[in-house]
Amino acid sequence: MASATASGLGIDAVDLDRFAAVIARRPSILERCFTSDERAAVGSGRAATERFAARFAAKEATMKALGVGLGEVAFTEISVTTAPSGAPSVQVTGRAAARLHALGGHTIAVSLTHTHTVAMAVAQIAGVVPCSP
Repeated sequence: MASATASGLGIDAVDLDRFAAVIARRPSILERCFTSDERAAVGSGRAATERFAARFAAKEATMKALGVGLGEVAFTEISVTTAPSGAPSVQVTGRAAARLHALGGHTIAVSLTHTHTVAMAVAQIAGVVPCSP
């Protein structure tokens, strides 16, 4: 799959009911998309679904910021963690890290939010100036 031009900025939204239905049908999605550390940090229950959805949105927003499509980097190469302050952060490994460095970036800032219906995330690569239209 050819990659898009990276802008250094990505945004994504995840419908919580749809995401919960996917988890119920295919619980293995959690192992395919989230590292063991992420799964341990999130836990279980309705609040966990919201937290997983926000992390999933962050992973997709990060892929968009990197200018790559699904399959070009593994979801587990993008890990969302929480600092002691509660602030989310993104760490990348493998092909995602290689792409970040190829773009001249050094870190990825991320912001997460969710309501009762949707989870959203914005990711921005530090060191890469977003393209203007």
